[in-house]
Amino acid sequence: MSLIWCEQAWLSGGPAPAVALEIVDGRIAAITPGSAPAGTVLPGLTVPGLVNRHSHAFHRALRGHPARGPGSFWSWREGMYRAAAALDPDGYRALATAVYAEMALAGHTAVTEFHYLHHAPGGRSYADPIAMDRALVDAAAAAGLRLTLLDTCYLAAGFGRAPEGVQRRFADADVDAWAARASLVAALEDGVGVRVGAAIHSVRAVPREALPTVAAWARGRPLHVHLSEQPDENAACLAVHARTPTALLDEAGALGPATTAVHATHLTDDDVARLARTGARACFCPTTERDLGDGIGPAGTLAKEGVRLCLGSDSHAVVDPFEEMRALEMHERLRHGVRERFTPGELLRAGTDGAGVAVGEPADLVTVDTASVRTAGARPDGVLLVASASDVREVRVGGEVIVRDGVHQRVERPAARLAAEIGAVHARAQEAA
Repeated sequence: MSLIWCEQAWLSGGPAPAVALEIVDGRIAAITPGSAPAGTVLPGLTVPGLVNRHSHAFHRALRGHPARGPGSFWSWREGMYRAAAALDPDGYRALATAVYAEMALAGHTAVTEFHYLHHAPGGRSYADPIAMDRALVDAAAAAGLRLTLLDTCYLAAGFGRAPEGVQRRFADADVDAWAARASLVAALEDGVGVRVGAAIHSVRAVPREALPTVAAWARGRPLHVHLSEQPDENAACLAVHARTPTALLDEAGALGPATTAVHATHLTDDDVARLARTGARACFCPTTERDLGDGIGPAGTLAKEGVRLCLGSDSHAVVDPFEEMRALEMHERLRHGVRERFTPGELLRAGTDGAGVAVGEPADLVTVDTASVRTAGARPDGVLLVASASDVREVRVGGEVIVRDGVHQRVERPAARLAAEIGAVHARAQEAA
């Protein structure tokens, strides 16, 4: 048993002062508010571990490499393809380790990796067909993060179009080949640090007839899908199937309480109703969505209809869970011209797995400096609206210290590693060009 004393801790009812936490076997065994300092003293505000619900680790290589002229999501995608073409298992392990270390420094204790870079160049299988999956598992363990690994089904370049170019690295021969390989990935699940689920890349990349197979394989596991990120996707789906992507997924049995619809930016009223009726979640990635010009999704409408919200950093244009939480509120203000659409508690719930630090939960804890130039003078319940990743002082996963005094305890010099690995990706991409 270990004892932690928090100057402030965010409990189920909100921030409380002078909170003692007893940790046994990596879980919170007891909470005592109003206690005298004892054990390890944590100044600042301690909140539950922040969860990154949507990540493509290799996209981090694109940050800070702006286009030479006007562009769109579709032109950005070409740069993403070049980065994907330059990676092998060893390179991906090294890059993802640095990316996950950056997430830990920002306050994330868990990440959901929407993984679709499966195969060697040309689409041939590696000698170990799940070598890229293993690279991500190794990277998360090295950085100290819990990992939900979503093996993504990707079969088409678009409605009725075969994969081409680097897309062949993403694609399996058919849905049965995907399911066979995904079953190998499932063996990596360890019940503590790694959980395995599935993803439907999008309705344009997984044909209608294959959707039920993915949904059936994922039963009892997380299932994620990129949904209505771009108007063009909706228009193409309507043209081919005479229904929206949400309706197509619903009819295929791919929506349910274990489903997370990622982006959910361009939805109809019927789409919102289907997500609510089936109990699906919606994952917003505000910093990526604005970086790519995707648009502002209907977060407030979804929440009002009972759809649970969560947050991810997607392409890692920004890795800062406080900015993602804050953006959920700020985008609603821009969309509707009204302030305080979400309470700080609702924002924290979207950024974590619960409403606050609680008995029985894993001791995944993040302590934020409340005396920085950003947070000084803020009420405890207002810290989420002003803090940044730079204010994270300590991160614990299962009670183990991963970040102390803003320094990662497992990965040395993460910034230098990021620079080296991203430089190597671009060098290989340039050689290939």
